[in-house]
Amino acid sequence: MHAMQYAFTLPAGYGTGRVRERVARTGHLLDDWPGLGLKAYLLRERGAHGSPVDQYAPFYLWDTVEGMNSFLWEGAFQRPTDDFGRPSVRQWTGLAYEEGDAARSPARWAVRRRRPVPEGVPLAETAARAVRETGRLAGEAGTLLAAAAVDTARWELVHFSLHAHEAPVGAEGDVFEVLHLSAPGRDRLPRGRQW
Repeated sequence: MHAMQYAFTLPAGYGTGRVRERVARTGHLLDDWPGLGLKAYLLRERGAHGSPVDQYAPFYLWDTVEGMNSFLWEGAFQRPTDDFGRPSVRQWTGLAYEEGDAARSPARWAVRRRRPVPEGVPLAETAARAVRETGRLAGEAGTLLAAAAVDTARWELVHFSLHAHEAPVGAEGDVFEVLHLSAPGRDRLPRGRQW
């Protein structure tokens, strides 16, 4: 499993309604993309849930590297870059994935938490903690799924979770509204620890 995200911070006056309309019109285009576990079309709005910006920031969990590379290099990624510019695309290697009690519910909210891998802690211990935290997040009522991944170039952990209701009270991390969820290969994402 590979995680990927890019973000477009919207200029003042752009209006999130334009992003909502765009996703409503084109979100279905990845509903059957080969190699895609899931794509959550995410939006956060300035002032809502502590967000300092209006931002469109899709988050992906890929079942195959080939699917991810096909998306990036064969034209699908060109559409948003033509409209918004070429963003930095963050990628993380999967550590854990779990389904929650609301696995078949519609996704309404997402939480993304990024943290540095702590210095002075054995890497095996850090990875084990990330796996346990993924299980804890997936165990919260109303959670569809939770995942953990790591960027070893920056030594950064990311936890990502989807929720069927308002994001958990006191959620740590950035809270996003889910505008659409494409999940053609979600059932192929390996559960549990990824090694």
